[in-house]
Amino acid sequence: MASTRIGGVEVARIEEMLTPGFDPAFLFPGFSAALLDEFPELRNPNFFHAETGKVMSSMHSWLLRIGDDVVLIDTGCGNHKHRSAKAFQRFHMLDLPFLDRLAAAGVRPEDVTYVINTHLHVDHVGWNTALVDGAWVPTFPRARYVFGAREYANWTKDGRSLRAQPEGGEVIEDSVRPVVEAGLVDLVEPGDRLLDVLTFTHAPGHTDGQLNIRLECDGAVGLFTADVLHQPMQIVCPELNTRFCEDNERAPSTRKALLGLAAEANAVIFPQHFGAPHAGRVANTRGGYRFEPITWTN
Repeated sequence: MASTRIGGVEVARIEEMLTPGFDPAFLFPGFSAALLDEFPELRNPNFFHAETGKVMSSMHSWLLRIGDDVVLIDTGCGNHKHRSAKAFQRFHMLDLPFLDRLAAAGVRPEDVTYVINTHLHVDHVGWNTALVDGAWVPTFPRARYVFGAREYANWTKDGRSLRAQPEGGEVIEDSVRPVVEAGLVDLVEPGDRLLDVLTFTHAPGHTDGQLNIRLECDGAVGLFTADVLHQPMQIVCPELNTRFCEDNERAPSTRKALLGLAAEANAVIFPQHFGAPHAGRVANTRGGYRFEPITWTN
């Protein structure tokens, strides 16, 4: 299993799927094809699927080993889940070997001690639960599931996120409510810490309660960026918002602050949807930033 290290913490990627995703003009309402000409590196086949004209999109979990703890950050789309919204059709009734890939990394579901959901969208919470005898049960029965308190509140009753994306209600019912009812959820606030090396930071825009996670260990820094960044083109053009963002004014501000922080700290960023190699550093350029992918080790 390929991995990298942030100080003494090992980080690996557990793939759920890697496919052409959305047409960039659909995903980013402000997209212009001229961007691909200005920054030809964005046409790299790891990022852009020329045959379909779609951006490459990865769904994955980040696996962290911190001492004796095993942490998963975000859990993809999940199997056997009914997704009725048109925009969710590529997530509908999946049957993918995610748990087999986790096992190949030496991790059984019962080994996971923490599951962190950066936000509660369809492609970040799916493997929170699995279908067993017709019921949705926690996939990781010994784990504490960690949500942002503000994010969770925004998806309950008539909350802000549920109003913005009502089709997400079915996601909450099959992938969030069962772990809440099982008593496995811990709610956190920005500034809270976990396992001494993880700090939660508020990252509003995509959702109001979205969290980023700063990993700092032995002087090295990793940033788990959730959906502040969907695609590398948002590094060279931070003004690009996706059509799935709740607040199109706050999202670019959050993105620019993240990019500045990543460049200053020489941090490795770990986005949730970038094509291969999926993680990298942010370098300053004249008037902006560029993405420098990392090299994984085996």
